[in-house]
Amino acid sequence: MRRVIHLLTHVLTSVFLFSFVAAAQGQEWKAPTAMKKLSNGLTVAVSEDHSAPTFGLCISYGIGFRLEPQGRTGFAHLFEHMMFEGTPDAPKGVFDRVIEGGGGFNNGDTRYDFTEYIESGPISTLDPVLWLEADRMKTLDFSVKNLDNQRSVVEEEVRVNVLNQPYGSFYWLDLPQKAFDTYPNAHNFYGDFKDLDAANIEDVKKFYEQYYTPNNAVLAIVGDVKTADVFDKAEKYFAGIPSRPTPPRPDVNEPLQKSERRFTESDKLARIPAFAIGYHMPSRSSPDAIVGAVTAELLHNGQASLLYQALVKEKQVAVSVDGGMNWPLGNPFEYNGPTLMTSFLVYPQNVTEDQLLAAYDGVMAELARKGPSREQVESIAAKMRSDWYSQLEIPIDRASALSHAVLFEGHFDSVYQIPDRVAKVTPEEVRSFVAKYLVPTNRTIINRVPTPADKTSSGARGEK
Repeated sequence: MRRVIHLLTHVLTSVFLFSFVAAAQGQEWKAPTAMKKLSNGLTVAVSEDHSAPTFGLCISYGIGFRLEPQGRTGFAHLFEHMMFEGTPDAPKGVFDRVIEGGGGFNNGDTRYDFTEYIESGPISTLDPVLWLEADRMKTLDFSVKNLDNQRSVVEEEVRVNVLNQPYGSFYWLDLPQKAFDTYPNAHNFYGDFKDLDAANIEDVKKFYEQYYTPNNAVLAIVGDVKTADVFDKAEKYFAGIPSRPTPPRPDVNEPLQKSERRFTESDKLARIPAFAIGYHMPSRSSPDAIVGAVTAELLHNGQASLLYQALVKEKQVAVSVDGGMNWPLGNPFEYNGPTLMTSFLVYPQNVTEDQLLAAYDGVMAELARKGPSREQVESIAAKMRSDWYSQLEIPIDRASALSHAVLFEGHFDSVYQIPDRVAKVTPEEVRSFVAKYLVPTNRTIINRVPTPADKTSSGARGEK
């Protein structure tokens, strides 16, 4: 046991030092990675990493919040849960018992542009894990009991995370619905109860057949494997699963916002007010996107960030600052449609909305006028590069990054290009970005205030 702990410490220390050196010196690192598409359309990406006898696996499907059909709010998330309800050959519970019994773990999550399932474990368990993933790609146990069970789980999740929490996740749930105009981006992706309650087993089966098909998926495996062996295993377990037609991708483009949008919501559980500000960001393919990622980190990344220093430390008009680009349901590099840069500010009762906004706008005005210093940009770029390299060092996280990149772009090159692109961002580019995008006409604001003691209703005011 002591030897194992010592070895783990040595590995983690080496990872940290490598990441720091790579970030500080601009060293480029690209792990051995290969890709193959099976005859049924399933794309398989493999990256060898022989540092430990383990693997990380991610299978991403091209269905996320913004891609779910109209009238089916919350279906992408509901179906993430349904995928753990078992199959005719592996009933409920088998999936978890096999993986966890072998010393591994598994999980799943839904984002705007994908739903992913991840597993990690000793390399000796790779074959059973691949069999299990292929098994639930073939079919599920479509029973009314399973649907009712997971519908109840999702609805309880909404009650716990939204209805019975201070601020109710308004900064990532309400804000997009007010900032965007088209259904894909502006609907309640957690799921309206009326849509969840109206779903029947035939709806669920149809959703599965449309989106959970090999030609709508990317399987990525990173670990102590040989690339050719993984391709052979993918053929063995997945090639026999037939492809199926997928629905056309909805038009997720948004019209240009021409004026500031401001709303006030009341919150019976909050004790002090909070502010959420969301700016429309450029598309992921735009050269401005990487500048936006760096700018967002300059503004929001911890207590050294520009907003924290100005609003919390200096002017004391806020008690906390959080936020970022494509935050909090993703990182600034993995989105495939409209996204926001969000600032989430909690502020004292004795500070007015106008005082907070004036201080916030002062930070933006100064940044648009002077830009950040070269030292500030180089420091945040070094941290972003180090964080990204550290993520890629972990097999399951690298598998996720590769799977998402291939799903969005058809190749994995961008995963290894991000550090270099971040390093090339200049202070002048940040200044220009702020002047172009972080302006009042491009933003939506929600002020969430505690409900007065003698009132229980909530109010909202429309667009300015």
